[in-house]
Amino acid sequence: MRDLDLTTLRLFVAVCETRSIARAGEQASIVGSAISKRLAQLEEAVGTPLLLRKRRGVLPTPAGETLLEHARAMLGSVNRIERDMAAYAGGARGHVRILASASVMAESLAEDVADFLQDPAHRNIRVDMEERVSPEIVRGIREGSASIGLCWDAADLEGLERRDYRTDHLAIVAHPSHPVAKHEHVRFEQVLDHEFVGMPALSAVQLMLAREAAVAGKPLVYRVLVSNFDAALRVVRAGLAISVVPAEVARPFTDAFGLRLMPLTDAWARRRFAICFRSEAALSPSAQLLVAHLERRATD
Repeated sequence: MRDLDLTTLRLFVAVCETRSIARAGEQASIVGSAISKRLAQLEEAVGTPLLLRKRRGVLPTPAGETLLEHARAMLGSVNRIERDMAAYAGGARGHVRILASASVMAESLAEDVADFLQDPAHRNIRVDMEERVSPEIVRGIREGSASIGLCWDAADLEGLERRDYRTDHLAIVAHPSHPVAKHEHVRFEQVLDHEFVGMPALSAVQLMLAREAAVAGKPLVYRVLVSNFDAALRVVRAGLAISVVPAEVARPFTDAFGLRLMPLTDAWARRRFAICFRSEAALSPSAQLLVAHLERRATD
């Protein structure tokens, strides 16, 4: 086992993913016979067959599936090492990648990260942020494609470490001429007879709204589907439908264009966000500094 090398593991993963030694060889610009020799040595090293050779290609054995999972994790770690070392070579002394939900991105994260980077002690740290829906954020953190995730704490965070972040309050936004605009606040069930602006179907909010509508025994009818809060609020401004939007995101827009903002009184409408990561020990020093900063900002 000590003789395992990264090149052989990369070739093993390529063979498993393409189901073909020849195609893996084409991708890596290596002749098939050389790959076959490496795979034979790998099977000898681990002491068990890893691949089933069939007429139309190869398939991993149960042992091969297990090794494939470990190999992907190891290669992912190597890729992160290469990326972080490249950051050092470029003059930076840290690189942190964040996956965050649309609500977190729209409400507070950019300002919190900017405040972190303005500290002279952090001037050589690079932070990349990417917007994802909550299930993709959790999966990305578990698979190691990012260091830190920020999402609604109602997401399935089992197996991850978490810290509390900020909170928000979902609200209905409507054109002043809309029938629901006369209310100061509403329950979600009260507005289900009207048409909505919908956002990505896999987002935590959309999944929750669909569930709550089902509990109320009413359909959730979407007139327009959009990809972000700004587009949703523009649809509302045009008077086409109402939308469920965090009050913290909607308030500047409603103040500017005279739209009506009605907080939802349902218990689930008050949300807390979580900072999640695989383990504190696995975080780089730069990521640990950023997590601590986000925690502090959450309590300011």
